[in-house]
Amino acid sequence: MSVETAPSLPLPSSWRPLRLQTLVLLRWLAVAGQTLGVLFVNWGLGFPLPLVECLVLIALSAGLNIGLTLRLGPHYRLSARIAALQLAFDLCQLGGLLALTGGLENPFALLLLAPVSVSATSLPQRQAFLVALLAAAIASVLAIIHLPLPWEPNQTIVFNRIYVIGIWVSIICGVVFISAYTNRVAHDSRQIADALAATELALSRREQLSALDGLAAAAAHELGTPLSTIALAAKEMRDEVEKNSQLAEDVELIIAQAARCRAILAKLRNLGSEPADLFAEAPLTDILDEVARPHEGRGKVILFDMGDTAGSPPVFPRSVGLLYGLGNLIENATDFAAQTVRIESGWDQHTISVAIIDDGKGFAPELIARLGEPYLTSRPRDPAGSDAHQPGGLGLGIFIAKTLLERTGARLTFDNVENQGHARVRIIWPRSALE
Repeated sequence: MSVETAPSLPLPSSWRPLRLQTLVLLRWLAVAGQTLGVLFVNWGLGFPLPLVECLVLIALSAGLNIGLTLRLGPHYRLSARIAALQLAFDLCQLGGLLALTGGLENPFALLLLAPVSVSATSLPQRQAFLVALLAAAIASVLAIIHLPLPWEPNQTIVFNRIYVIGIWVSIICGVVFISAYTNRVAHDSRQIADALAATELALSRREQLSALDGLAAAAAHELGTPLSTIALAAKEMRDEVEKNSQLAEDVELIIAQAARCRAILAKLRNLGSEPADLFAEAPLTDILDEVARPHEGRGKVILFDMGDTAGSPPVFPRSVGLLYGLGNLIENATDFAAQTVRIESGWDQHTISVAIIDDGKGFAPELIARLGEPYLTSRPRDPAGSDAHQPGGLGLGIFIAKTLLERTGARLTFDNVENQGHARVRIIWPRSALE
């Protein structure tokens, strides 16, 4: 058994686009802070610094904000490349200010990590890496090339070279940690969010299909009365018109079409009238037979095996999530079985278990520990194509099935029965979760 996919669902976005307003607001905050800091140091503390040059750099950030807002609008969605370029500008602008005010000796050198943090949480790995690399390069240059730290005019402050190197190392470590760890955590969070959204979409589609039977029956019931009235009125008109007139032909047509409509409505009333659909609960064996039945005509043999049983047979609620989850796992086993799929079930006073086993090549050993994660797939794109060795699809099938079944209280485990294959999925429910 390989990892099932969900071909009808959209691919996850590796990056969710930022609004321009987000970066603009952050840049306005930086402009305000930089302006207050520069003016306070120069006039409040009386420490001389290149005030004009600093204000020019700050004005560049303000001008960029105004220009982008007027040109694109605050709600414009930035591409990854444009967002990375803006963060690179912020790094260069901050690096210029630090170079004019002491380099890494300036305590505000820590702010070099801010654009790195934004890129790590919101940009793809490639752009986030380039922004982090630029931050590391700017920190390295500032460690060597910078103007003196603003200080008392009649005093000279000298920092030990080892201390400056320590600041440089701490900033580099911060850049590496944020760009690697934070980006990975944000990437995993986005994957989980996208996969859960796909799960909810799949479940809602199944629920909508299940609801069609009820809607059809309700529509048939509501339309039955006016249709009967039309048919009755047409029959009364037929008795009053001449036999061979054009009006008589029209009346006969109305009666025939009304009878046809009544036949269609009768079919609609019978939709979903199978015995299984009439009950909210069903025995486990009936549930397994129901979800396996659609896959019996796919050239594979599906066998049912009753294992050890003790106590009363378990009765399951026929929830959409349960049916979809079990059906997805059985479909997956059918796709990758060589000839046979075996469904084993058993229960006792405390637990209920179901095992789905196929005689295929089994799960890849390196994937077993990660099965159930979203976007994990080993299914080839086209078994007959040149890219058959490459994964295809989204790898959401097992994730969706696992998520839906865990919502019913189940616990899933994945392994291979034999070293050469025979994938097995075991599903275990505590009876307390159902009763």
